[in-house]
Amino acid sequence: MNARSWLFAPGDSERKMEKATASVADIVIFDLEDAVADAEKAKARGMVSACLAANAKHRARLWVRINPIQGPHALADLAAIMPTGPGGIMLPKPRGRADADLLDHYLTAFEAAAGITTASTRVMLLVTETPQSMLATGSYAGVPRVAAMSWGAEDLATALGAIDNRNEAGGYEFTYELARSLCLVGAAAAGVAAIETIHGDFKDDAGLRKRAASVRRAGYRGMLAIHPAQIDVINEAFTPSAQEQAAAQEIVDLFAANPTAGTIGYKGAMLDRPHLDRAQAVLALAARSR
Repeated sequence: MNARSWLFAPGDSERKMEKATASVADIVIFDLEDAVADAEKAKARGMVSACLAANAKHRARLWVRINPIQGPHALADLAAIMPTGPGGIMLPKPRGRADADLLDHYLTAFEAAAGITTASTRVMLLVTETPQSMLATGSYAGVPRVAAMSWGAEDLATALGAIDNRNEAGGYEFTYELARSLCLVGAAAAGVAAIETIHGDFKDDAGLRKRAASVRRAGYRGMLAIHPAQIDVINEAFTPSAQEQAAAQEIVDLFAANPTAGTIGYKGAMLDRPHLDRAQAVLALAARSR
């Protein structure tokens, strides 16, 4: 899954959905869950469906966040939007593998009814929004359609009865850093992309850049966004720099020139095969970003 920036747009605002679609975000997510009040969900479904239909050429990058599958709105969401063929579905608050499998069954039926190619609708899971979700982050390997996993701290804090999810220094408390780590490990176990959660202050470019660089070093491959102004920073942060690519190529070339060596000296350090694997991954990521 080669998508660095994932931009939310509220499903009850035609203007914001069109603005997001016109942005350079790799993925646009029309939101039917948190951004839309219960009384407005039926209206928003029609607006999202109309926006999908009007932008059919962008289908692959236009996704929809539906409501939780265990709630009263998810099936109505899918019934409204699937005939217009979103590229993917973001599923909030899955309690574990069974919810992801159930969504796959629903999508298969809706694809058949709409004449859409079976299994062409991909899925992102928000895997840490409930206590049950936190305990099931490693359960999604092999689930059809799942292409990415992300995490969230706000719903989890509410579920845990927390007053706040931030410490005195402004960073996340341990439980929420654990959620970030479990998402990363769970995504790796499932063989899908880990996508960092939002940076709430869309005017804080420096903070966004610092955080994106930090999570990319840890293994994240993209980030959620709440405003088009964040997209350029995110895309740049999750694209290997020219210097990174040059260093990675040097390492790959060194091992290629010494195919029988288990370790190789490089700028005062000893490198082994995991370093080669990481260098190859940097070059592959750069190629996909192009």
